[in-house]
Amino acid sequence: MAPIRRTARPRFLAASAAIAGGALLVGVTAAPSLADEGHGGDHDGRTAVKHVLLLSVDGLHQKDLDWYVRTHPASALAALAAHGTDYTHASTPVPSDSFPGMVAQVTGGNPGTTGVYYDDTFNHALLPAGTTNCVGVKPGAEVAYTEAADKNQNSIDAGQGLSGLPGSILSMTGTPATLLDPAQLPVDPATCKPVYPHQYIKVNTVFEVAKQAGLHTAWSDKHPAYEILNGPSGTGVDDLFTPEINSKAAAPFTGDWTQDNLATQQYDGYKVKAVLNEIDGKDHSGASAAPVPAIFGMNFQTVSTAQKLPTSDGLTGGYLADGSTPGPLLSKALDYVDASLGAFTSELKKTGHAGDTTIIVSAKHGQSPTDPAALKRVDDGPIIAGLNTAWKAAHPGATDLVAFSTDDDIMQLWLNDRTQAAADFAKQYLATHSAAGNTISKAPTTVQASGLTTIYAGAGVAKYFGTASTDPRIPDVLGIAQTGVVYTGGTAKIAEHGGASADDRNVPILVSTPGAKHAQRIGAPVETTQIAPTILDQLGLDPRALQAVKIEGTKALPASRR
Repeated sequence: MAPIRRTARPRFLAASAAIAGGALLVGVTAAPSLADEGHGGDHDGRTAVKHVLLLSVDGLHQKDLDWYVRTHPASALAALAAHGTDYTHASTPVPSDSFPGMVAQVTGGNPGTTGVYYDDTFNHALLPAGTTNCVGVKPGAEVAYTEAADKNQNSIDAGQGLSGLPGSILSMTGTPATLLDPAQLPVDPATCKPVYPHQYIKVNTVFEVAKQAGLHTAWSDKHPAYEILNGPSGTGVDDLFTPEINSKAAAPFTGDWTQDNLATQQYDGYKVKAVLNEIDGKDHSGASAAPVPAIFGMNFQTVSTAQKLPTSDGLTGGYLADGSTPGPLLSKALDYVDASLGAFTSELKKTGHAGDTTIIVSAKHGQSPTDPAALKRVDDGPIIAGLNTAWKAAHPGATDLVAFSTDDDIMQLWLNDRTQAAADFAKQYLATHSAAGNTISKAPTTVQASGLTTIYAGAGVAKYFGTASTDPRIPDVLGIAQTGVVYTGGTAKIAEHGGASADDRNVPILVSTPGAKHAQRIGAPVETTQIAPTILDQLGLDPRALQAVKIEGTKALPASRR
């Protein structure tokens, strides 16, 4: 079954927007263009910031950062923490999936506002991918902004056709929308045209605000579908490098790049090189001169795969029995990320940009469970099949109740019957159904209530997300998983993300600003949505130029000492 995503607390009512997005950018006063495309004059007496380097280390928990800094005092992370502000009580949105997690960091909004609930969802108002004659077609479509949208998901260049791969991957285009297959995208019934990821997001991004101010932008991520970060304009990121992580890895590895941790490191290494090229005043390929971006950075996958793989490269994945200490594979993965961070800081010093660049380290999501003893792998297939069978038994002649599901360590169901009665039926079935699973040692186990602690149905889901019950994007049933439950068949993973547990959501936010002389730890609760207005504030731009910031009232992170 498709993976499941986590939900956010019902706090904000999303602004109305067209199904495919299309919101206009909020105006922002343009800043004078500097030679290296920075802005950030010496506002409020602070050291001038011309660049923000944002690094998302997927899977990284706050306790991982604390452990690494404590046990590796000479590390690049420790050096950053020694002159940075560590927000120790930071949380991601729910669902804690990569898509809403990254979107939150660059918009300032939760899913109810951005309209982005997961990378693979369902929309009751769009038409199925491949629809070319929209007359009379029943609405309801999977929205798969994953590797499935690539022209060729088996190739690291997503179908661009480069020769000499993977070594030539830095020559991949910086406009990845051209690598998406329109026939794999959902269709807007109003236009009968495919809906690209950037058209789906409801609000603008920091990249668009920077572009309006005349600044240069760049980003590196794991699928071409991350062109969603361009925002509704479709042009927010000047240089967007998106090698396909779920493509077939090069020998000596088998499977995709996530199936072996050393392969994941090799894959992340291409993005590291892209960022180094950008620090050096080139585009991601290193072949052409370009301004040093005002906003740039990348996503790391190495820690995430070291947390999920039971074993790799002869090492055990995940955490030790205490549930806090990284095991041997994860420890090496953290070393890799630290070495990459060290390369970035060294290059910033070498190029003279250490004094005008703010570095922010965070994560799109955490990973659950960290305690190996808590793991319960549950196949969601029989649960969904049982629900459909029960529905048809109670409603002779009816079709399957579940139209689509996404279940990782959260459960999201989109139903063919959207009535409250149908949602309540599903809720009752899930709450009273026991399911088979297996533990970290592969021993059989049974979970009650389908592995869930809380189930929201129909209007309850809308209230949870803070949106309207008529929102065609939200699931009709949302299940919050019991801690340790991962919906997966077999025994190939020991952790997952998407859910609402502390392991899923408690990620670090570490901000190191130029001129900061002391370490600071702020324990007040903050959210990763606050990264977006903080980026603009650092560059001297108006955070309220972000639509989600205005809708949700998102504040920049509490100011740090200088």
